[in-house]
Amino acid sequence: MYTTGKYANVNGINLYYEIHGTGTPLVLLHGGFGSFEMFSALWPELAHTHQVIGVDLYGMAHTALTERPMQVESMADDIAGLLDHLGIEQASVLGYSLGGKVALQTAFRHPERVRKLVVISTPFKWSAWYPEVRANFASIASLPFENTPMHEAYKQIAPRPEDFPRLRDEMHAAVNRSFDWTEQVKALTIPTLIVAGDSDGFPPSHAVEFFNLLGGGKKDIGINGENRIPSQLAILPGADHYTMLSRSEQLLPLLKPFLAEKQA
Repeated sequence: MYTTGKYANVNGINLYYEIHGTGTPLVLLHGGFGSFEMFSALWPELAHTHQVIGVDLYGMAHTALTERPMQVESMADDIAGLLDHLGIEQASVLGYSLGGKVALQTAFRHPERVRKLVVISTPFKWSAWYPEVRANFASIASLPFENTPMHEAYKQIAPRPEDFPRLRDEMHAAVNRSFDWTEQVKALTIPTLIVAGDSDGFPPSHAVEFFNLLGGGKKDIGINGENRIPSQLAILPGADHYTMLSRSEQLLPLLKPFLAEKQA
């Protein structure tokens, strides 16, 4: 199955999506100010074995803003609505950065719809970001985005290019909203792959804490693997938040076996 440029009327918005390949459904959720194009180094290979569903999240790229505030909870409901629209009962969901937050919320709010979960460069609480990152978030509303490559790309594909200043303000509000999802992560039973760089926007210790909450890193797995948990952790050497998705040579060997494993 192969389609491009389709829209689903879900949760009060027109959500842009693309489908590539066949197999087990896999939803890809990009980072802030981005689009499905962020996964260009990954999705062609993943589409050999999966029905890759690439989404442009609310307010970004091909998906227009409405009067609705930009919140990861409602964006997660968009993903559940898209699965309904496509007649898909369950899919694996992979998200990067802001998209990782949406992926987590999809798992929290609609756990029956998520087969496996992959979160890349995504903390489970706001305070985990380094102070420098939080300072960058705080400055988004005042940054001169006009005529930058990001702004030019938006103007080329957005349904309403004049909405960019509002997108900037909505993004400022969204990324500066404090959160702590410790209890929700503890309750997750969905097999989850946590991926972070050793030079990510938060310390590697936070990714380890994330894994601990899922039950990992607490004891030896046993000679027969009897204590192995279904979730996994990967810290990529030399990887940072800004270039993470370009590292196909590191990511694909992790993603392909994890996503292919059968449910326990």
